[in-house]
This record gives sequence, structure tokens and C-alpha cells, in this order.
Amino acid sequence: MSKNWPLWEIFVRSKNGLEHRHFGSLHAADAEMALENARDVYTRRSEGVSIWVVESVNITASNPEHNGELFEPAHDKVYRHPTFYELPDEVKHM
Repeated sequence: MSKNWPLWEIFVRSKNGLEHRHFGSLHAADAEMALENARDVYTRRSEGVSIWVVESVNITASNPEHNGELFEPAHDKVYRHPTFYELPDEVKHM
């Protein structure tokens, strides 16, 4: 058994934000400890309304060396790029 605690990635949603943002990483014995430590470290001034903690080993990331095939625009799928219509004023956060 390893003596090192696992690494956790911390995501915080701010009071005026709509999404969680990566704030940093920390070591903790389990998810509950990671959540409590993240609260103490990353939201000391009450700037957050929600915290996510994800053990780093559970994150799958793309390889920047192969970003061409992953991020190439899909020119044959115009519906993915809705540039042909105007958004109504009632639609926010687009």
C-alpha cells in the first residue's frame, strides 16, 4: 500500500459563474477530505458556491500531439456551427 495520498483535481463554481473551473490540485486521503481541504484552500473568501473533486487518475485527457484529428472542424456538419441564424435577445449565455 502506498504511503502517499492520491492527487485530486479541484473545480469550483464561483457565485457569478455558470460553470466549474479548474482551481488546482491537492493531495487527500479520500473524496470527503479533498472536498473539505478544497473548501479551505480555494474558497476562503466565500467566492464559491459549488466544488467538484475528481481523483486525478480518473481523468482522461487528449494528447496535444494528436490534436489535429480531434479538433479538426467538421465542415460537412454545418449544424455544429450555427452561424446562419440570429439568437433571440431572450437567450443568454451563448
